[in-house]
Amino acid sequence: MKPLLALFLCLLALSSVTLQANQMLAMQSGCLGCHKVDAKLVGPAFKDVAAKYAGAPAEIERLANKVKAGSTPGEPLIWGSVAMPPNQAKLESIRQVVEWVMTLK
Repeated sequence: MKPLLALFLCLLALSSVTLQANQMLAMQSGCLGCHKVDAKLVGPAFKDVAAKYAGAPAEIERLANKVKAGSTPGEPLIWGSVAMPPNQAKLESIRQVVEWVMTLK
């Protein structure tokens, strides 16, 4: 029983480290220049994004691609009146940030 508990605690700690690393990616990628975790800034609050797409893990890839490409000219804006510019970060880094955002319910 103790080895199982130790394994669980190690996995929990690794999960926490991964979430913190993904939050750091958001900070380094400039995401927090337009977004806050719990309040609208220029873009929506990350918690609002997580709530909108909760229970839809397939959305992670679509959202990561959307963040990478930014808003498409002529496309209706979903979160307000300001279009999101394309992000220059690597798609894998963006995906990790989106995964972190989806944990903020």
